[in-house]
Amino acid sequence: MIARRQFLGMSGSAAAALLVPMSLLPRLARAQSVPLLDPLSQPRFVNPLPNPLAPNYIYQPTGIDPVTRQPLFDIGVQQIRHDAGLIDPATGRRLSHTAWAYGTAAQPAIYPGYSFNLWQGQGVKVRYSNQLNGIMYPTDVPVDQTLHWADPQNSGNLPNAPYTGPVPLAAHQHGGDTAYLSDGLPDAWATPDNGITGRLFNPLYAYDNRQEATQLWYHDHTVGATRLNVYMGLAGNYFIRDANEMALQLPKYPYEVPLLIQDRTFLSNGELYYAYVDPDTPGAPIPTHLPENFGDTILVNGVAWPVLDVEPRKYRFRVLNGSDARFYNMQLSNNAPFVQIGSDLGLLNAPVSMSVLSMGPGERCDVVIDFSRMGGQTVILNNDANAPYPSGDAANPATTGQVMAFRVSKPLSGVPDRPIPRDLRPLLGPVPVLSQAERTRKILLFEGTDSIGRLQTMGGIVDASRPNLNGTLNFVDPITENPQVGDTEIWEFYNTTGDAHPIHMHLVDFRVLGRQKFSGTITDKTNSDGSLGGVLDESSVKLLGKVRKPAAEEAGKKDTAKMFPGEVTRVIAKFNRPGEYLYHCHILSHEDHEMMRPYYVGRIPQGR
Repeated sequence: MIARRQFLGMSGSAAAALLVPMSLLPRLARAQSVPLLDPLSQPRFVNPLPNPLAPNYIYQPTGIDPVTRQPLFDIGVQQIRHDAGLIDPATGRRLSHTAWAYGTAAQPAIYPGYSFNLWQGQGVKVRYSNQLNGIMYPTDVPVDQTLHWADPQNSGNLPNAPYTGPVPLAAHQHGGDTAYLSDGLPDAWATPDNGITGRLFNPLYAYDNRQEATQLWYHDHTVGATRLNVYMGLAGNYFIRDANEMALQLPKYPYEVPLLIQDRTFLSNGELYYAYVDPDTPGAPIPTHLPENFGDTILVNGVAWPVLDVEPRKYRFRVLNGSDARFYNMQLSNNAPFVQIGSDLGLLNAPVSMSVLSMGPGERCDVVIDFSRMGGQTVILNNDANAPYPSGDAANPATTGQVMAFRVSKPLSGVPDRPIPRDLRPLLGPVPVLSQAERTRKILLFEGTDSIGRLQTMGGIVDASRPNLNGTLNFVDPITENPQVGDTEIWEFYNTTGDAHPIHMHLVDFRVLGRQKFSGTITDKTNSDGSLGGVLDESSVKLLGKVRKPAAEEAGKKDTAKMFPGEVTRVIAKFNRPGEYLYHCHILSHEDHEMMRPYYVGRIPQGR
């Protein structure tokens, strides 16, 4: 707390020296009896990359909704064995691991899940079913029952107790402009056969797909267990297509390839391991939540360090950072450029050439790589982002410093290799500019300690006019953000922590307005759950230096954006649907430990 208070009262190099992420663990937190699998023992750039847009990876409707006559997708979550391309270094035999995966009666469950590939305006109904009957969380991916979580058995906070009850699940459409009861909110969870459900459970989701062409994704979002359920494999792509995208004649399958990037740690028997012992918090329960989870093995589309054989031509890559906490700063080993054409929620106005592709958890980037002058080369996609980001440990060049490879080895086909259009929105017009905000809200990002003494990430408000709520707040505290339907608002996120936080807002597509350094004074606050948070004195806040405008690649429609240490990040959004939604850090370990807050559009129901 002292270091934070000092940082906010200072500027320049002295302040920067105090921005050491408290969440940085100096040694591996582990308790498993089976040794960890050495990532250096695993093959690189040998296993082929699956393409989630291949016909056999696309969801097919399972029926017709009898009420709306729209296509119905009946999707179940099942336990499977997944082959990530790992081997036992002693014997050379292939290793597989237990995973949870999405599938249908006609399409056996796979990790990552099948891709939705739908036309704009084609409404669909989706029923997600928890089919993990009799399944428990694995021993080495355990539940910490001391967190605020779904707690299907209503057992309360139980330290040092293994959870042996049913698995709760909630499927969220990330980036969706969707009615709140179809959003897949954290309290929409259900156990197998809907035996126990959360307060916002809805058995049938409606997706109207009215958004422009974009890459959404779907993943589990169960309150207090998101990090575990996604780690087990519950994630997949969701694409919307439109006439504008088709008119551009961009590379299409097989020259369009989604890249879902995630990091994992494995045991020597091939099973998943999620760290659950905190060596820096004496007396912490076992299992315990940790500030972040960084795996030592990089998976792309479920395969460790894969290779994609390509032709010497342009390819379109739909890149998604689906990791728990790891940021990626990616470069091609031959220094060739990426040409970014889209961000989270649609195409940019014009292509942007860049040498580094930087992504926080939850962000998507639509990029083109031109391999036409790379015949015979093997090009490595490298990563040099620190973990935690931006001031943590450097990526290991031999493991987490590598993502995958492209082998330019295939003969050129007869399919035309067209240039990238300069105008990416000929039928849509430029990305709409949002202005004339009804109000500005100030959001606090903070790291304190929970009632057990562990680091806890939190959100809250910077608003001296509401002294009873000002400062850090827990997920279950009263709603403090209540825009009305049709309102446009500016939200300012004040990051007082030593880490960057990728903040995700449900429902809206926002624009990043800019970032600016600030200083201020923080006082302690005891939160409603007994945790130690803080209050940023609104009157003490001083803006420092010039506003940094968003880079060209950030000028499109966004739903997730990096909020850097010691900076206020301003975004503007229009709220077009009524109901309950969320904003939270998309570091999954952070959202599971209170860095998540609800907001409500329209009149808040009594008792909420």
